[in-house]
Amino acid sequence: MSVFITFVAALLIFGAVIAIHEFGHFAVAKLCGVQVNEFSIGMGPTLIKTYRKGTQYTLRLLPVGGFVALEGEESPESEQAEGGSGDDDGKPLNEAAVWQRMLVMAAGAVMNFVLGFVVLLLLISLRSEPITSKVIYAVEDNALCGQTGLQAGDEIVAVNGRHCFVANDMLYELMRTESYRADFTVRRDGKLVELPDVQFDTWQDEQGQTHMTLGFTVYGLKKTPQNVLKESANSVIYYGRIIYTSLADLLRGRESINDLSGPVGIVTAIGQAASYGWEDVAELLALITINLGILNLLPFPALDGGKIVFLLIEAVTGHAVPEKIQSSLTVAAFALLFGLMLFATYNDIVRLVTGAV
Repeated sequence: MSVFITFVAALLIFGAVIAIHEFGHFAVAKLCGVQVNEFSIGMGPTLIKTYRKGTQYTLRLLPVGGFVALEGEESPESEQAEGGSGDDDGKPLNEAAVWQRMLVMAAGAVMNFVLGFVVLLLLISLRSEPITSKVIYAVEDNALCGQTGLQAGDEIVAVNGRHCFVANDMLYELMRTESYRADFTVRRDGKLVELPDVQFDTWQDEQGQTHMTLGFTVYGLKKTPQNVLKESANSVIYYGRIIYTSLADLLRGRESINDLSGPVGIVTAIGQAASYGWEDVAELLALITINLGILNLLPFPALDGGKIVFLLIEAVTGHAVPEKIQSSLTVAAFALLFGLMLFATYNDIVRLVTGAV
């Protein structure tokens, strides 16, 4: 049963994330008058297809991707739609204005952010507990954080120079500290106050591992429409910054490349989330869709962000980057991404076999 639940949850999450991303490209292409030959969910052999208003809609066997085939843009999976292309008199993509092509490329990632916002909005609205604020309610007696600066009533604005949009930003930054101390910026009596080197108590478990004790509690916020909307939007920023920070840590060597996870690891995480309940699955869905949006906007040739860079060059110079150069860079980037995915999948399998976390 657990395998079945994991399969269904993974199918729903991957399907939702891919469908909304491709719908973004599709919808904006239509709005810009670009001919869409095919809108496909999944890759590989065709299971179901239908044809309407110049576009073929396809469901394919492998739920590991999807694509929108635009006139003037090659797609290796796309078939010739019944009735041929151009039935709705749309123009090829390369005949659209540069700004229109940029909107088409960016729309997929934007829709991923929209999906993340909607999921978080529903999640925050339906949870029984109040919204966690960033205002300290009380500091525990003799807590080290109180002795080194924090006070009841302080609103935490930033930790180690990073602005805190939601309470989890503070926890995430504290989790990344190596010496159980951090620099705080708080709002106290209406004024910004810098608190350098705030220290925290620690304790050790039976395995000898050291853990931080927070030492203070915060207020809860009522779920007014304004608070829910603000918390949902800020949570999207929080998840996006986690992804960005993790990539930066990886490039700086702070995180090991061996910690990378691929499709197998994602499905494993989905299975674990499903065992806890729908809220954990929804939260993971939000993280995955925002993750996809961030990664797709990276200025890498094989991704939407790379295509936007090529279009920016065209907008500035008035000349498109030669197709041969674009194709060569894209093929090389795809090869690198594919190799990275294989490596991450290998890591996932090793972790499954060895039971490592």
